Amino acid sequence: MSKTRIFALIIIVIMLAAIVTNPKEETFYSAVKEKATLLVEKQLNYEHRDALDLGMTLFGNRIVDEFVENNVKIKNYYLFSVVSLKWQGEETPIGGGAFKKIWFSSKIDEKAEEIVDILKTL
Repeated sequence: MSKTRIFALIIIVIMLAAIVTNPKEETFYSAVKEKATLLVEKQLNYEHRDALDLGMTLFGNRIVDEFVENNVKIKNYYLFSVVSLKWQGEETPIGGGAFKKIWFSSKIDEKAEEIVDILKTL
């Protein structure tokens, strides 16, 4: 077998593995919800952990779920996926996924600070 055929077969195998192991949308939504919950907790910065847990149980989880469902868009390509956040008419990529892994960029932290600041002023 020639080197080009071996190279082509390796590329095909890698592409098939990427297609099979591309994370599902549900996985992305749950990962984004977890990350959003952590960012909200970090931004609120309560001294009493019990009060924060109670507040998140009563209000925060519902708000985070609604925000993620309405503002997070997942573009699922065959080899990889891109997660973007649509806020105030502006769509910003905040992460991606491939090979059963999900990565978030630092843009998600910046957007979280911007959103929480806007919500605090309201």
